[in-house]
Amino acid sequence: MSTSTLAAPGTRRGSDYARLSRRVAEAGLFHRRPGRYAVRIVLTLGAFLAGWAVVAAVGDSWWQPALAVVMAVATTQVAFLGHDAGHRQMFRRRGPSEVAGLVAGNLAVGLSYGWWVDKHNRHHANPNHTDEDPDVGAGALVWTHEQARATRGLSRWMARRQAWLFFPLLLLEGLALHVASVRALTGREPDGRWRVPVRHRTVEGLLLAAHGVGYVGLLLAVMSPGKALVFAAVHQGLWGLYMGCAFAPNHKGMPMPTADDDLDYLRKQVLTSRNVRGGRVVDLALGGLNYQIEHHLFPNMPRANLRRARPLVRAYCAEQGIPYAETGLVDSYRQALAHLHDAGRPLRAG
Repeated sequence: MSTSTLAAPGTRRGSDYARLSRRVAEAGLFHRRPGRYAVRIVLTLGAFLAGWAVVAAVGDSWWQPALAVVMAVATTQVAFLGHDAGHRQMFRRRGPSEVAGLVAGNLAVGLSYGWWVDKHNRHHANPNHTDEDPDVGAGALVWTHEQARATRGLSRWMARRQAWLFFPLLLLEGLALHVASVRALTGREPDGRWRVPVRHRTVEGLLLAAHGVGYVGLLLAVMSPGKALVFAAVHQGLWGLYMGCAFAPNHKGMPMPTADDDLDYLRKQVLTSRNVRGGRVVDLALGGLNYQIEHHLFPNMPRANLRRARPLVRAYCAEQGIPYAETGLVDSYRQALAHLHDAGRPLRAG
């Protein structure tokens, strides 16, 4: 499998994106939706806080693991708010966006907002590019034959079977995100420089600490250590699984550009992204990320407008002869798993 399935266009056509952007602007789809977001924030945070209130009220009961499942869903929905804040979909100004992101990410979820924004912006700049996109760098999973061949030991064993291991590994994603957040806020280079640029490092550290103390303190205050451990395992495991299932359909199995591919912004974003059909239930479940093509083309577009932008973008891509990938949710996972399976093929063949 080559790391790229894209052919370089004969000429760069940056004006293609400008024309599309004008059409979308004329439709009013860049306008913020403050009322819509106010309702969404109140309902989402209200459900999140109400869930924790129920956890406290139920106390030392074996009903708590069931509540942990509910809280995994609520936690992911709050994380989606942090994603929207990071793209300034809620507010035009940086200040209010950062406050919303810090509250949703660091305090509520336990995820470093600054680390995530830095990582996510690099992903948006070069989606699915193995040298530039941190989401497809070699790690617990590999995405190309070259990455697979470079594995050793346990990583090599996992790479052979990674399509089968994908969903079980996502159960550890929540823990991995917490660890990465702490490392991002504390890690330094050998010369003393911070490893990850974070604007409000002290505030983020304090909020992460408050999250950790509050989380552990609440669980131990209302239930036995054994039940608290079970609750945390279920909650964190399913939160990681839900997060992974929300992001995996978007790019996995789509073309992976390399330095040899000369793509303009429009094609770079559309050709590497996949939309997921399914109506408003899928919209809610995936936090609007099912409109991945529109989101990548216009990252600061309010979530509620992505659905309305879809027919404009799809029609424009048809005019330009640009493939527009869209499929159902189950098939999106099938494609992602097929890509993972193929990436490990050289190891199985050996």
